[in-house]
Amino acid sequence: MGMKTKIALGAVVGLVVIGAVSANAGDDGTGTTDKGTSASADRQPGGAKDAGADSGQGPGKTEETEKAETKLSQAEQFKAFVKENGTAQEKEAVSHVTKVQGADKQNDILDTADVYTDFTGGLMGEGSGPAKLIASAFADWKQSENGLVTVYDADGELLGNGQF
Repeated sequence: MGMKTKIALGAVVGLVVIGAVSANAGDDGTGTTDKGTSASADRQPGGAKDAGADSGQGPGKTEETEKAETKLSQAEQFKAFVKENGTAQEKEAVSHVTKVQGADKQNDILDTADVYTDFTGGLMGEGSGPAKLIASAFADWKQSENGLVTVYDADGELLGNGQF
């Protein structure tokens, strides 16, 4: 083997080792599945073990409730969550949401969601402040080990982003 081949092979092996170590770095072996410490974590549809307990639904969701939730679009589900659990400022900001994509399937490895609004002007426009509130409300609604939510304006320009 030539010197360049050995260096390239060493670099590839090094990257694989670093990837394996970083993938296991957050695993403390306790088996807990705590996904965050948000005040509303126990009311989240996807993050709580017994989401119906706080809403008076009993020990679990009925089939009718689950069917009704699946009929709503992701944007409607998000707006309903914020209407029930959000602050006045979050409710105002989320009223501008037109579409949500990527909130339904999560794998805790690299979760991404996109939230589209009716704001205009891009990063320097009127929606950059409310975009932070929208991202924060989204983090209360959905939680992931490694999630990123991005908020866009009506023209598809970036307004802001945040972790969830």
